[in-house]
Amino acid sequence: MELNPIVLSIPIYFILIGIEVTYDLIKNKGYYRFGDAINNISCGITEQITGVFGKVITIAIYHFFYTYARIFDVPQTWYWAVILFIGVDFFYYWAHRYSHEINLFWTGHSIHHQSEDYNFSVALRQGAFQKIFTAWFFIPLAILGFQTEWFLYIGAFSTLYQFWIHTEAIDKLPKWFEYIFNTPSHHRVHHGRNPKYIDKNHGGTFIIFDRLFGTFQNEEERPTYGVTSPVNSYNPLVSHWKPFEAIWKDLQVVKGLKNKFLLLVNPPGWLPSENGGFRKPPEVQNDFKKYHQSYSKSLQWYVLLQYAIILGVGASFLFQYANYQVPQQLGIASFVLFQIGVIGMILDQTTSSKWMEYTRLFLLLIFLLLSYGINENNIAVVITTVLSISAYWFYKSSNTSAVLQLK
Repeated sequence: MELNPIVLSIPIYFILIGIEVTYDLIKNKGYYRFGDAINNISCGITEQITGVFGKVITIAIYHFFYTYARIFDVPQTWYWAVILFIGVDFFYYWAHRYSHEINLFWTGHSIHHQSEDYNFSVALRQGAFQKIFTAWFFIPLAILGFQTEWFLYIGAFSTLYQFWIHTEAIDKLPKWFEYIFNTPSHHRVHHGRNPKYIDKNHGGTFIIFDRLFGTFQNEEERPTYGVTSPVNSYNPLVSHWKPFEAIWKDLQVVKGLKNKFLLLVNPPGWLPSENGGFRKPPEVQNDFKKYHQSYSKSLQWYVLLQYAIILGVGASFLFQYANYQVPQQLGIASFVLFQIGVIGMILDQTTSSKWMEYTRLFLLLIFLLLSYGINENNIAVVITTVLSISAYWFYKSSNTSAVLQLK
């Protein structure tokens, strides 16, 4: 199926984020912080861009079993669509649950939980490797005979439902709704790093499966969000690398192939007894402080402008990637990821962020000229002028931001 409801919904996502940001500014709720929100969206871009290549594996897994192992040919009727939707959510529950309870799977899913805020932008924060670990859970639907494209289409709507539950602006809903469906209240619990909230409320659309299988937890006090070992970075590439770095360090400490295997398949925090045993999640301290960086208004507007350009390039790629050869796909995808990585360096205010940004602007100039303006003098002038102004703007605003940090 050519039309991907998730990609098509991207403009709606940003409209809803804009509404929530406006509400936050008016009410001064503190739902959003600039660096955290940008990184959430950057992680989403990383997942979507890499997903162009990952679907070769994930969709192929489902389609293989549908083609060679299906028992029935399920007709595409409305009532079978309802059954498929419930089936997708049932297997999503188990895929999601084991993404928390198996250490290796957690490396792909933990990216979604790293944000220390809770707002609509967090819904876009997804791990690039997550689907490789979870695609296997949906094989029973393929064997039953639900067509591949139909499964992907219905599954996309299950994913779309989960966007609106990532908010603090909606309190508890009517009891009957809270009993059956996943809601902002239930999902806030899921994102909490408080020990009693960890590994609870795994449902996608429905919360019934959590109630049935003993993983339901009602929201009591408001959660403290994030993971128990904070990433302390607004760089999406760092966000993706950190979980693998952590598990690699544990693998170096653990002795013996058996224990190394058990480390991968046991829950996060597991260690053999000779290494101290299971590490319990720490209690949330009253003086807990979120990772935070301060920026001048000028730098914030600069990042937003550059981010809009990157989003444009990324969206264009997602809608047209089938028209490119594989080397072109890899080149454009790598360039988009490089750019959001540099934006992350600016947000982290690393020492190398300045020269990396000037490098990014130069490469972006080359890319845009080759893509749009090489044979059009007017377009070439506009592109060159905008990026030249950008370089000067960054020079001025980054210096201002440095002064702000010193204060």
